[in-house]
Amino acid sequence: MAPSPVDPARISDYHIHVYYDHESRDRAATLRQWVEQRFPVRMGSWHDQPVGPHVAAMYQIQFAPELFPTLVPFVMMNRMGLTVLLHPQSGRPRDDHTVNATWMGAVLPVKTEVLRETD
Repeated sequence: MAPSPVDPARISDYHIHVYYDHESRDRAATLRQWVEQRFPVRMGSWHDQPVGPHVAAMYQIQFAPELFPTLVPFVMMNRMGLTVLLHPQSGRPRDDHTVNATWMGAVLPVKTEVLRETD
């Protein structure tokens, strides 16, 4: 058990990873368009092959903490069955992608061996 709580102020931003395959790419594109139209986010590139710690095709949505209360429910309600990983950026990449992460839909494995413990 930790000796004291972690201050959430250490979160610089959040990432949402939207996973897709050949059959669901159109739904992923629709969600991406809806998010871009409604929120001031930074969209990552389409990765049609697994990249980094991710085991499936995906794109990333990077957003500021102040968008959390509106963007996250929007994605929850409009993910159209897609698997989504939400995680903070707190300076601890391995923990952020695992113990501090939230999944919507299926929980996919994460290649933790490619993630540093700290930035």
